[in-house]
Amino acid sequence: MAQTIHDAAIIGAGFGGIGAAIQLRQLGYDDLVILDRESDLGGTWHVNRYPGLAVDIPSSTYSYSFEPNPYWSRLYAPGAELKGYAAHVATKYDVRRHMRFDTVVEGAVWDEDEQHWTVNIAGGERLHARLLLTATGFLSQPAFPDIEGIESFAGTVIHTTRWDDSVDLAGRRAAVIGTGATAVQLIPEIAPRLAELTVYQRTAIWVTPKWDGAVPKRVQKLYARVPLAQRAVRTVGNGILELIMVAGVLKYRRTKLLNRAVEKMALRHLARQVDDPETRKKLTPDYTFGCKRPTFSNTYFRTFNRDNVHLETSPITRIEPDGIVTADGTKTPIDTLVLATGFNLWDTNFPAFEVIGRDGKDLGKFWRARQFQAYEGVTVPGFPNFISLNSPYSYSGLSYFTTIESQMRHMKRLLGEVEKRRASTFEVTEEANAEFLGRMTDLVEDSVFVNGSCATSRSYYFNQHGMATLLRPTSTLNAFREAGSFPLDDYSYA
Repeated sequence: MAQTIHDAAIIGAGFGGIGAAIQLRQLGYDDLVILDRESDLGGTWHVNRYPGLAVDIPSSTYSYSFEPNPYWSRLYAPGAELKGYAAHVATKYDVRRHMRFDTVVEGAVWDEDEQHWTVNIAGGERLHARLLLTATGFLSQPAFPDIEGIESFAGTVIHTTRWDDSVDLAGRRAAVIGTGATAVQLIPEIAPRLAELTVYQRTAIWVTPKWDGAVPKRVQKLYARVPLAQRAVRTVGNGILELIMVAGVLKYRRTKLLNRAVEKMALRHLARQVDDPETRKKLTPDYTFGCKRPTFSNTYFRTFNRDNVHLETSPITRIEPDGIVTADGTKTPIDTLVLATGFNLWDTNFPAFEVIGRDGKDLGKFWRARQFQAYEGVTVPGFPNFISLNSPYSYSGLSYFTTIESQMRHMKRLLGEVEKRRASTFEVTEEANAEFLGRMTDLVEDSVFVNGSCATSRSYYFNQHGMATLLRPTSTLNAFREAGSFPLDDYSYA
């Protein structure tokens, strides 16, 4: 019996995988299979269900530009609405039927003789496809703290990526480890329910005011009747985000004054919201704004004024069955441990599973031995018919959707040329990849990552070699322009 060779295998059913599937469908690829280890689509918006979950940039910009949603309930939409939006788009564009859930991909290997990819699935199944697209996301592998004794804790342990709604927090003595973007949303929601809450902070986070609020029904109706009105709001929102990211972060060497103005705004916000001077001092970051992804909140800082909330900055020495011991010898009794420790990008991601290309080339080993790199943040030499949607230098702007749509544009141009040449394979050339890598490396020299004070930020923007290779150090306009005009001869076709 002849084996089935699918047109493409997409790993990941979040917004990146959905966008890739839509683009492939529009190009005439219909035999697709989308694999996801979770029980449903949505990626991070399916995995994360913790209290307070919401998008951390305006909803109008956090969506596909070709499929606006006029019915966001708030300027910053709750997580459940993002999950619902993902389901709506997958159904409308008829890509949900290609999805398989509860399917764990263990690896993928390029078959040079057969000119296709073999995807190995947990349980022994093998699947074959001409194209392999990894859309496993940047925030797909939860990070667990390596703390002595954590396994001995006798109480309830919850990681924010596996929130358990059945746990009643009322009257509990809890600890939250972590003060990143997730904790900023979570802590104000759970603090009122708890008898005591101790927040363990290793790195303070920059927090600016959040101009949030409900979107009136009349405005939603206006957006539905006159899409141009919502598009105008999106354009303004994108412009503000672009100013923050490009001028304040990527072009920091030339725009330090803008960066410092944002820092001053954040510090004024902190001063207005926290009563105790010592607590304010602890909550003040000691690194430059932009080294670590900042966040927005009107409630996070105020939570530390509550009598039942305590901020602990002394390092954790160990966890015992009934509490946490810090370096100063203090033991805090707790019965619930909440891990808001984020995601592991650089150790267990990039890639999220083993990818073996031409001549046995291992993508993970290549990136770690030869520097993290990907041409236009999409393709890698030595890996034919492979598109990586979460790659070094791929993240453009603050909204993930700018990254997704620029990559869709790159796919359209590349696969259109493959069809025009009647080729069966494509592969970026070593020369084109080296030129792009050199250009990105040079542009990073203007950024806050090189010119700011980032040593204490502990930012996921930096890989284990201390290099900021996650963000594309250009404007989103540049990313879109190059996605639609890169030299076609930067690829070899066969």
